[in-house]
Amino acid sequence: IAGWKAINESDMCLMPDPVTATIDPFFAETTMVITCDVLEPTTGEPYNRDPRGIAKKAEAMVKSMGVGDSVFVGPEAEFFVFDDVRFSSSPYNTGFRLDSSELPTNTDTEYEGGNLGHRIRTKAGYFPVPPQDSVQDMRSEMLGAMAKMGVKVEKHHHEVASAQHELGMKFDTLTLMADHLQIYKYCIHQVAHIYGKTATFMPKPVYGDNGSGMHVHQSIWKDGKPVFAGNKYADLSETCLHYIGGIIKHAKAINAFTNPSTNSYKRLVPGYEAPVLLAYSARNRSASCRIPYTASPKAKRVEVRFPDPLANPYLGFAAMLMAGL
Repeated sequence: IAGWKAINESDMCLMPDPVTATIDPFFAETTMVITCDVLEPTTGEPYNRDPRGIAKKAEAMVKSMGVGDSVFVGPEAEFFVFDDVRFSSSPYNTGFRLDSSELPTNTDTEYEGGNLGHRIRTKAGYFPVPPQDSVQDMRSEMLGAMAKMGVKVEKHHHEVASAQHELGMKFDTLTLMADHLQIYKYCIHQVAHIYGKTATFMPKPVYGDNGSGMHVHQSIWKDGKPVFAGNKYADLSETCLHYIGGIIKHAKAINAFTNPSTNSYKRLVPGYEAPVLLAYSARNRSASCRIPYTASPKAKRVEVRFPDPLANPYLGFAAMLMAGL
């Protein structure tokens, strides 16, 4: 694997985690999927470049510091689904072409059932009803597949951009949530493919319309109580305000993990509901850190808004946690 070991010591040991075992719903033959940790074959110790091992170390550090005993994470990963994707990169021609029955432009593409013209205007796709929202059933199938693979699912809906969507998962502990996000992406790609479509988690595939983010809700608990609840700004605790301060202070370094592609920064521009301010706010969605309103202390959390779905979840979640601490 690139970036891990040299060829003369490239053998590694995979240790299956039985808690993650599940049946893959996409194969005709019964097939088990299981997540593994990477170990050094000579010592049996966790390999220090294994992303899942790094996430586990981050969770363990919270306990060792006495800050809390549980870290909960809830990502909201958006994505696009296109009917047709064409690209070319050669010495003589470079370009791409995207098409969907939902895009505001109408092409001469012939769709099954006809090109009926039910189009979603630019930046006007939040919660439209069918027939403009043309993939309600497909999203439901995606959730169903995720549930079969052990992910706790909650909801799904159309997002702001044409052909853009989001599925909702229930929050969970940091490493387990990163495992679930891998299943999330796998199921979305598989179901879209079955429908003859292409799903992408590219942050900004369409110029002039909203991009896909991955807002990450975070909270820490200790002895069954929410550490982030208090009587400071937006009913936050001082610990939570320091946590937010750490994320803002180290935001540029965190970007390397949470926004890992050049395309990531085409999303982080004004005018498209993306965070462009290194600030925190209870209401302003342009702020990098938002505090969602809730009357319950148990639901008090921080929503970090600048990550995107191309992030490695194990490294991205761990980076934000370490910066906050």
